Amino acid sequence: MKNGFRVYDSDTHVNPAAEVLERYVDPSFRARLPELAPYRFAVGEGAVAGVAGLHNYRVGTKYYRRVLGEEAPRDTFTGRETKWMGSKMPRPGVQDDQAENRVKDMDDEGTDVHFLIPTSWLSLVGLPDPALEIGMIRAYHRHMADFCGQFPTRLKSMIVASSRNVDEAVREIREWGNSKWAVAVMPLLAKDVPADHPDLHPIWRAAADHDLPIANHSFTWNPPYYPGYLDLWDNIFLGRLAAHPWGAMRFVGSFIGGGLFDQYPTLRMGVLEFGFGWLPFWARRMDEQAVYVGGTAPLKQKPSEYMQSGRFFCSIEHHEGEDMYNYVTHFLGDDVLMYASDYPHSECQFPDSVDNILAWKSLKPETTKKLLGGNADRFFKQV
Repeated sequence: MKNGFRVYDSDTHVNPAAEVLERYVDPSFRARLPELAPYRFAVGEGAVAGVAGLHNYRVGTKYYRRVLGEEAPRDTFTGRETKWMGSKMPRPGVQDDQAENRVKDMDDEGTDVHFLIPTSWLSLVGLPDPALEIGMIRAYHRHMADFCGQFPTRLKSMIVASSRNVDEAVREIREWGNSKWAVAVMPLLAKDVPADHPDLHPIWRAAADHDLPIANHSFTWNPPYYPGYLDLWDNIFLGRLAAHPWGAMRFVGSFIGGGLFDQYPTLRMGVLEFGFGWLPFWARRMDEQAVYVGGTAPLKQKPSEYMQSGRFFCSIEHHEGEDMYNYVTHFLGDDVLMYASDYPHSECQFPDSVDNILAWKSLKPETTKKLLGGNADRFFKQV
């Protein structure tokens, strides 16, 4: 609790080291681990709260070496240089297996619940053989059962659902769908697989059957790449500007335009770490384009009405500010936006993230209650 408000952080990250995930693989999969050796990289400077000597799985890292205004890329600029935005660093191991350290950080910040999103190992979706991806998904789920199980009311995560093996995705949802740690499903969409593709319907159906919402999150550096990653003139400033919003716009348009809210009347969907100021524009534009050019499934409502239906959610980013929050809630109401910090990544402002939102003085107490925890409680499954 913070100043009497329950705080549910809807966008935090874990990146369990290869050494951690490997503890949890199926015995039959262990013989395949040598195939992943080329994708095992030492934890580097960018791994906030990582542990020296460990390794992360990472496939197909895209570097952005050109600085705007310069003719050619710089060999000394990787695009991964970021500025730490907080006032102190998180405790070590919070992305790996040190759940107690993570909860201590949560207590420092006044956060009740963390929703955990995995990162670099998801890039195994970029390998030709989906069995390698599936093997690590299964290991991650077992790891989360142990990691979150140490603090079952404080730590939650998602079931990762592979689009390349839908039967296996459904099996994982059924296996973990009633567990205390699993409160959402994240589709891991391979390249050129749209969210509205009919082959994915068993995933949406299984999620709905278990009251698990669909959580979408995009990534900057590795597969599954955000759309347009090859069209940014090799520049990270343009990449980060375009990466997450465009990824969310495409997913939201595909999901809503594909009629998935109509076909699964209890299913909820949310987008995380994409910003939120674009939502009114996108809602109005979808309404117009659905009539003007068509190309959607038959829809029972306007796209904007689905976004206002109580089944669509979006996490905030603090830098967009109080004025942008008020603008968006003016259009869509105050039941859509959820507090998020991006802990423990560089922009999280730890340990002041919650305080920085409480400084938004124009919000009424009931609106603040919804933003900090109430909307996330409605979005994520309650277990």
